[in-house]
Amino acid sequence: MILKCIAVDDEPLALDIIADYVAKVPFLELVKRTENAIEAMQLVQEGNIDLVFLDIQMPELTGIQFLKIAGNKASYILTTAYSQYALESYDLNVSDYLLKPIAFDRFYKAVEKVRNQHQKQEAAVAVPTPEPISAPVSAAPIQDFIFVKTEHKIQKIELDDILYIEGLKDYISIFTKNERVITLQNMKKMEETLPKGDFIRVHKSYIIAVDKIESIERSRIAIAGKTIPVGDTYRDAFFKLIDAKNV
Repeated sequence: MILKCIAVDDEPLALDIIADYVAKVPFLELVKRTENAIEAMQLVQEGNIDLVFLDIQMPELTGIQFLKIAGNKASYILTTAYSQYALESYDLNVSDYLLKPIAFDRFYKAVEKVRNQHQKQEAAVAVPTPEPISAPVSAAPIQDFIFVKTEHKIQKIELDDILYIEGLKDYISIFTKNERVITLQNMKKMEETLPKGDFIRVHKSYIIAVDKIESIERSRIAIAGKTIPVGDTYRDAFFKLIDAKNV
């Protein structure tokens, strides 16, 4: 699979770096490098571009404005020197977010992610997956990370690292394999953000990662040494999901 891509940035040096990196990756083809966001928009609207490397701060049209207008006709990797745009870009479903100066290994990881996304989409079209009958288990999410706003920064969290999420009075705690992250985001919004089938709310105060369950005893779930109760309101949906995953 060859991904046709364009690089959009008002800094010629930044374009040089992207072009050099693209040339090193066998599955990428640079169709156009441009400092003109309007020209790039026209190329995307024609529907022949798979991936856009997009700077956020540009004079005619910002990267965020570009995303809102262009929609989902291509995949996007944002390139910027400013981390404060990370959360907004996540809401617009970009594939990745690269902070300048960009290291090649980080660049390669981002484009490999995009290639995997396109391969999954092609496979889904070639062999349609039948809809599940017994439980609302969704396909694996294309987006495999979230951004959350903490007290001092916006932090990226890989979905695979999340063990469970605990809601408290004014904030929630995200417990991962390596750390605890505290954010003011509420449980309802977090529940809507996480992919169904991979995460499920089991109590008014808990959301769990299904694949991190170690055992279930009556209405208690064990995850990484933590015992999490299953609330009455959530019990039927939880055990229905578990039954659907039984062999």
